[in-house]
Amino acid sequence: MRGIEQLKLVLLKIKASGKIDTGVLKKLSKSEQEIVFALYEENLISEGLLFLEELDSEKEWQQLLKKMVSTKKQSTYSIKPLMKYAAILIAFLTVGYFFYNTKDSKSAPISEMAIKLKMGDNNVRVLKKGEKQQIVSNSGEVLGEQNGDKITYKSDSSIEELIYNELEVPFGKIFNVELSDGTVVHLNSGSKIKYPVKFLKNIKREVFIEGEAYFSVAKDKAHPFIVHANEVAVEVLGTEFNLSSYEDDTEISTVLVEGSVSISNSITPQDNMVIVPGTKATWNKKLKVTKAENVDVGLYTGWLNGELRFRGTLFSAMQKRLERSYNVSITNYNTKLANKKLNAHFNVNIESIEDVMKSIGEIYPLKYEIRDNEIIIQ
Repeated sequence: MRGIEQLKLVLLKIKASGKIDTGVLKKLSKSEQEIVFALYEENLISEGLLFLEELDSEKEWQQLLKKMVSTKKQSTYSIKPLMKYAAILIAFLTVGYFFYNTKDSKSAPISEMAIKLKMGDNNVRVLKKGEKQQIVSNSGEVLGEQNGDKITYKSDSSIEELIYNELEVPFGKIFNVELSDGTVVHLNSGSKIKYPVKFLKNIKREVFIEGEAYFSVAKDKAHPFIVHANEVAVEVLGTEFNLSSYEDDTEISTVLVEGSVSISNSITPQDNMVIVPGTKATWNKKLKVTKAENVDVGLYTGWLNGELRFRGTLFSAMQKRLERSYNVSITNYNTKLANKKLNAHFNVNIESIEDVMKSIGEIYPLKYEIRDNEIIIQ
């Protein structure tokens, strides 16, 4: 397991238990162990996790670790050695690291692993989960605010035309947005949503989704809420549902948690389907038909809490969800495994991808190798 992933796993276990298990520290370097003790002593475990979450690669972490160690050696602060690490880490988290990571931002391309907010053709902002900042239009008006892992748009801006923002979340991350009408959208890994910065009167509330999202729609009978996903449109007044529309999936699915929704498609617009809570409606991209079935909604909404639940799921389908949630690439040469149906339950906030692979190996014997972000199954 990569150093940064092992370190995050250790911090997650400390956060859950409230204490340090010295046994798990053995897999960390001496410098990383000192950082863990420093964060624990200064009650900064959560801040440390947020900081590590925003790093894009193991190489970046190792470079930053060397820089921190060098800074610690040069430091003349008259404080305990462990506190120096905490102080240095937080300094990087605030001013120092921001400068270190963005001093060449004008010429450097935006990382594929960054959370991006597109506010115009030439205005793309990189969002980091731990930040708090205002979202400002090109004209200088404050449209909303980012606070941690959520953007909240104002309902009283002076905008009187449809202006769209686009939020893109990479694999391995989740982000949230509260639209101007109060609708909250939880965006899953590898997803994108396009939406107006302000919904206007006498116009339907329409958004466009690629990937997967959970919607908690604010009620407004005068302005129906419509989610567009390729050929499929889901129309509601006020409800909660999960919609999955990844480009590489063969289906677009809508799972209703509460309320009711009407589902239509652009191929045969007359074929409308209204579903009730506990129902999953699936649009087959190839056959161009929609079918409905009763389901356990928890299987489709657990990702909101970091849970990945599989029940009678083909490994080939499980593989895609693991790749998105853990930001890894899985190459499977085991054809029997690809067609094997498995039951499993993981939590990305607690278990690493290595833990997941070990668990799958207990269910179905297999040989695999992990190389950085790539997993090869023989």
